[in-house]
Amino acid sequence: MIGERENSDAIDRLIRAMPKVEIHVHLEGATGPDTIWDMAQRNNVDLPAGSRQEWREFYEFRDFAHFIEVYISATSAMRTPQDFEQMVRDFAGRQAAQNIRYSEAYVSPQFHLDAGLSQEELLDALAAGSDSGWSEHKSRVRFIADISRQTEMRRDDVLPFALAGHERGGLVIGIGIGGIEEGHPPEQFETIFAEARRGGLHTVAHAGESAGPASVWGALRSLHAERIGHGIRSLEDPELIAYLRDTRIPLEVSPNSNYRTKLVPAGEPHPIRALVDAGVYVTVNSDDPPMFSTDLNNEYLTLARQGFSFEELWQLNLATLEASFLPENEKAVLRQEWMAFADKTEASSSGL
Repeated sequence: MIGERENSDAIDRLIRAMPKVEIHVHLEGATGPDTIWDMAQRNNVDLPAGSRQEWREFYEFRDFAHFIEVYISATSAMRTPQDFEQMVRDFAGRQAAQNIRYSEAYVSPQFHLDAGLSQEELLDALAAGSDSGWSEHKSRVRFIADISRQTEMRRDDVLPFALAGHERGGLVIGIGIGGIEEGHPPEQFETIFAEARRGGLHTVAHAGESAGPASVWGALRSLHAERIGHGIRSLEDPELIAYLRDTRIPLEVSPNSNYRTKLVPAGEPHPIRALVDAGVYVTVNSDDPPMFSTDLNNEYLTLARQGFSFEELWQLNLATLEASFLPENEKAVLRQEWMAFADKTEASSSGL
């Protein structure tokens, strides 16, 4: 595709123009602080901040544990079906503005069911927002029901929620685990994941983010995870890297998330380079974009600034499409669009 002689402006334009898919982004974490503040005021929810500005400043994470605190505080403001319909519709619009054609968004039903929404109300709101987002922006959203591993409240309700959502034309396509890895290993969720697979759901797991390779091994062996969220600490185990390379199990990598939660020190190259060089199947994602002052375009631009060529970025983009849980007929349609973009870019640039 593009050679090293192409300047950063050209790469920037190509990144912004290329059609994309995103498979690791949290609906709640993709909702900006101002929207959260407005919801809290409307729903009479007290946030750990005395003003809108203090709430914005609360997003400056001290560490991973503080990020989880902010995330849980933000979800507490989301109380009504209208909140969720707005969140999904607005999310689809922001994705469309980046030429993201399809997103698999994590949603954390435990918090919302515990706050008083019924399963039907939440699913209706997600469906309405997704339908509106598609009709208005032509960016499709499907959901993965994410279990907050450190939170026992309403945990048993996540699988029924996911199965009910799956029956609604695949509105919910999978089940996952997220949150604090330490002290909450994947093995604790083996039974739930087995039932999810029997019900036709895909299985994913956050692992190897704040915990080491044992967390990834647990997700693979006990949960039979089809994709691993983050997984960057897999690099600490050469045997695991070899396994990931040979099985082609995708990692959902989010560079700026790791920087902002201080799991990767600022100023250091992101370990995604080492993963790519090791032949691991890697995808690029934004995780919780407004919380990390990023979006998917910026994730690719971050990698470009760290020396990735556009050819490499394009291959990561293709890998993300192929790693999605889209049905093959839908994936084939997007694949044609991806190739049309590549052909058009090649025809218009001598470097392609």
